[in-house]
Amino acid sequence: MRLAQGIVIDKEKTFGQLKFSALRREVFLQNEDGTVSNEVKERTYDLKSKEQGRMIQVSIPAAVPLKEFDYNAEVKLINPVADTVANATFRGADVDWYIKADDLVLKNQKNPTPAKSNETKDKQD
Repeated sequence: MRLAQGIVIDKEKTFGQLKFSALRREVFLQNEDGTVSNEVKERTYDLKSKEQGRMIQVSIPAAVPLKEFDYNAEVKLINPVADTVANATFRGADVDWYIKADDLVLKNQKNPTPAKSNETKDKQD
């Protein structure tokens, strides 16, 4: 089960001040035979959230270049959305929440523009 469009987030009320911590993991696409390819699907970053009082993980599409900000650099999310994945169990369901965003930029960066998706790039080529 998934929410159709996810839940749009009020960034300030939900996260407060965000500080960059590190790249947590890269998710790779699978080949047709089920083996893991070398192509990155998305990257997940650890961010410190003042409002949540803990570390949060946010996934960014692989079309966006790797982020290598200084530790504790203040950042902001571009178009964050929370979503869920539910898996039925014999006792009900297990629900996992996750956060995705179009981009992650330094807070003092002016006029950030989200990276273009591969689909958009292909149409322009």
